[in-house]
Amino acid sequence: GEWEKAFKFLSLMAQRHVEMDTITFNATISACEKAGNWEKALQLCSLMAWRKVQINTITCSALMSSFAKGDEWEQALQLFTMIAQSSLECNSVTFNSAISACERHGEWQMALQILRKAMLANVRIDKISYSTAISACEKGGRWNISLQLLREMIQNKVESNTITFNAVTSACEKAGEWEKALQLFSVMEQCPVESNAITA
Repeated sequence: GEWEKAFKFLSLMAQRHVEMDTITFNATISACEKAGNWEKALQLCSLMAWRKVQINTITCSALMSSFAKGDEWEQALQLFTMIAQSSLECNSVTFNSAISACERHGEWQMALQILRKAMLANVRIDKISYSTAISACEKGGRWNISLQLLREMIQNKVESNTITFNAVTSACEKAGEWEKALQLFSVMEQCPVESNAITA
């Protein structure tokens, strides 16, 4: 995989005593994150600390995302708390990674808390932020909150996508709220979103 190639390249640099900076480590950690290999990502972060290489927001966001993809959502949220309490800046990627960790395990309440924290911190909330929070609510059977978030997206003029509508539609259908689910199609007509095989 790509992460193995990146890891080998980093090892080769170490063997040849080539200086490794934050960018080099972050690129390798990101490769591990995409593969969901949180163990290697964590190992690299530990190596950065040992080599006294600066750890930044990108480093932590990639590690947090690797935790989420590796079903280590509790570790992802612990890391998010540590970042929030540190001098590192929490950006949209950081918040989205934390919300994603909650979504993967249906922790809808925590997902909402993090979404609201992002808003209070004046961090840019995008369609990923909302869609992931909506998906967490759908998994938690909270169709009414899913609808509320969708309305909020439209009011705030945040671009939506089919994934967003699918999650809200699914939440309504699971709760037996068929009328609400059908109403979503009229909402979709007002938005630049096309229905697909799931919503159709």
